[in-house]
Amino acid sequence: MSLIIAYIGKKGCVMASDKRKIGYFGDKENLAKLEKELYDGKISNDEDFEKRASELGISIKITDDASKLKVVGNTVRGEVSTKGTFETKRRRIYGTTNGYQLVELVGSETTSRKAGEKGIIIFGNNFAKKMAETLISRKWKSSQSLRYMGDIFEEVLTEVASKTPTVGDKFDVLLQEPKFTTSEAQKHLNITIDNDIKVLTKFRQELTEQIVQQSIAIDMANKIISKGEIGQVAEVDGNMVQVQLNDKTQAMDGNWKQLAAPGGNVLMFSDSDNVEVGDKVVIENENLCLKKDKSTLKCDIILCSL
Repeated sequence: MSLIIAYIGKKGCVMASDKRKIGYFGDKENLAKLEKELYDGKISNDEDFEKRASELGISIKITDDASKLKVVGNTVRGEVSTKGTFETKRRRIYGTTNGYQLVELVGSETTSRKAGEKGIIIFGNNFAKKMAETLISRKWKSSQSLRYMGDIFEEVLTEVASKTPTVGDKFDVLLQEPKFTTSEAQKHLNITIDNDIKVLTKFRQELTEQIVQQSIAIDMANKIISKGEIGQVAEVDGNMVQVQLNDKTQAMDGNWKQLAAPGGNVLMFSDSDNVEVGDKVVIENENLCLKKDKSTLKCDIILCSL
């Protein structure tokens, strides 16, 4: 659901892209039917798209705020992506003066990488791509500046967006004009792309760790004890009370790290002068207290079941 147009030549690189993103939810067969109609150019505007999606029982969400272009070093990067069940597939173009590379990734693993020196590269579905190629051939003047080329690309994007809802009517245009020979361009691209993919790998690792931690937090939160016996008093020293946990209770810190396993001791505090070794400790109405007289106990731990 994207259209990215890039020019790479001896003057530099200019890239233009729409900002459309479309989310789908519904029956797979009807979704495939809807996509085929879109890519065949049978649906020409957002209103018809929403109507046809409704007829097929497909829920859609259209936004025009996705940033598909980015300056990385002295290059411009354009990316289209497809999210699968388990992985995201990315297709990228990195362009600079006198050189470009096309990179395909699954997750953060590179599956294809090709290099070139100059040309016009278009990412998009077949209908949008063919229309863009026709329009560019009519408007193109290679002797013009990069900024003029960027204006032409915006005009092309505008016309394509008026014919298909796969392309939005908001655009980004970025350019870079470093002074590179063809060999310098590829050296720079290799370094830039390798570093950029390392950043993506690190981001995915951090994201995975966050998801794991969130999963642990959700799992442990469901185990927080709100009712029942949790142990008994093992030692009393003034207002400090050592409580031995029973065989079904563990103590966790705020990061869900175990501080005490079942049978271990944890420190609590009491304002009562009637605490004795052997007293049962319970949670009633989410209140930590002694079973015998309901006097409150305080602690800075989280009590969870196994």
